[in-house]
Amino acid sequence: MSGAKDDCFQGDDKMLPFLEGMAILEKSAHTVVGAHTVSLAKALGRIVAQDILAPFNVPPHDNAAVDGYGVAFADLNSDGETRLSVSARIAAGHPLDHSVADGTAVQIFTGGAMAVGIDTVVMQEHVTLDGADVIFPSGISLGDNRRLQGEDVQQGDVIIKAGTLIRAQEIGLAASIGLSELKVYRALRVAVFSTGDEISDPVFDGADTVGNGQGKIYDVNRYSIAALLKGLGCEVTDLGILHDQVGEIRSALHDAAPGHDLIITSGGVSLGEEDHITHVVESLGSIEFWRLAIKPGRPMAFGKIVDTAFLGLPGNPVAAMVVFMRVARPLLLKMSGRTNTDIPAFQVPAGFAMKKKKGRREWLRASLEQDENGVLTVVKFPKQGAGILTSMVATDGLVELLEETETVAQGDLVRFLSFRDMTI
Repeated sequence: MSGAKDDCFQGDDKMLPFLEGMAILEKSAHTVVGAHTVSLAKALGRIVAQDILAPFNVPPHDNAAVDGYGVAFADLNSDGETRLSVSARIAAGHPLDHSVADGTAVQIFTGGAMAVGIDTVVMQEHVTLDGADVIFPSGISLGDNRRLQGEDVQQGDVIIKAGTLIRAQEIGLAASIGLSELKVYRALRVAVFSTGDEISDPVFDGADTVGNGQGKIYDVNRYSIAALLKGLGCEVTDLGILHDQVGEIRSALHDAAPGHDLIITSGGVSLGEEDHITHVVESLGSIEFWRLAIKPGRPMAFGKIVDTAFLGLPGNPVAAMVVFMRVARPLLLKMSGRTNTDIPAFQVPAGFAMKKKKGRREWLRASLEQDENGVLTVVKFPKQGAGILTSMVATDGLVELLEETETVAQGDLVRFLSFRDMTI
C-alpha cells in the first residue's frame, strides 16, 4: 500500500467516492490465513480451504423414491391394468442378490436398491393387492419414482469449492460422500479497540456512572463490532479503550500488529484536535484512504500498521456498524479465504419520499412492510441519525441509495439489503 497524500486530511472535496474506496480494498484483499483440518462436526461456519471432489456417485445405485412396487415397464399393458405376481421384497439397505424374474413385480421401500429387471416404481397407494398379486393401473410412465445413480453427485464433481462458507447444507453434502474431516482456513485474528476519553465500559453497579456530570458514555462499538466479527468467524482480541493520547495510541497499535491479521478501531479518525488515529497509523505504516463520500460513516480509514491491515471505523455507533457491514465485511471475508462476498440486493418499492445529495452513497435503516394491498414495500426508520441505535434494532436492513440518486418518490424501486445477509 502507498502512504496517504498530504492533502487527504483536508476539506469535503477530498472525500473518496465509495466505489473507488471499494476498489482499493479489493486490490489489497487477499487470503492471509493458513489452513488446518477439523472434524465435520466442528466445520460449521468455517471456510473450505480446498476444492472437495466426489470420490463416487451419489446415490451410488438406482433406488426407489417411494414405498411401492417395482416393475419392468415393458411388462405393463399400455391400454389397461396389469396383474403380476410379487416375487421379492426389497428394503433399504438390503439389496436383492438376484435378478427379478420376468413377468413379476417386487415390493420395494424408499431407498431400496433397484434390482436388475425392474426400472419403474409405482406408489403403494396407486396399486391394488389381490392375494399374492399386485394390480397396476394404466397411465404409468417409464422410470416413475426411480432415483438414478449419480443424479445428485457424479464421481469427480467438485461439490464444494474452495472459499465456500460451510453451512448446514455443505455439512450434509460432505457427509453424503463419507467425509468426516474438512480442510478449512483458520480464523482471522482481529484486534478491536475503542477510542475516546468519554468512553466507559458498560459495567452497571447501581451507580449512574455515565450520567453523573463527567461527560461519559458507555462503550457500544467495541461490543457490537466484536459481535459482527464473531458472526463472520473471526477470532477477536478485545484490547479495551484507548484514551485520546498520542503516545498511548501509538504504543497500543504498534504492540497489537504482530499478533493479528487486522486491527480495527472506532472513533478518532475525524478532523478534531483529539482525533489522532489516522496520523498515528500513518506514522507506523500507511493510510490508503481516509474519508469516503458515504452517509453514515464518512470518517473512516484503511491502511497498514507495519504489515498488519488496519481499519478505522467512525465513532458514531450506527455509522460504525453500517460501515462495517458495507465496507469492512468484503475485506474481512477475502482475508479469511472466502470467495463470495456479494450481498443480495432486492428491488423493493419505496414506502417513503425524500431528497438526497448527489455524488454520495447513502444507507437508510428501513423495514419491510405490506401496504394495504398486500404489496411488499420498504419504509425508512423515522430517525436516521448516526447515533440512533434503536434504528438498527427496529429495522430489517438498509436501503442503499446510489451516488446518482437525488430524489426518491413513493413507489420508486430502491435497493434493499438485509441485515441477515450483511452479517454472515
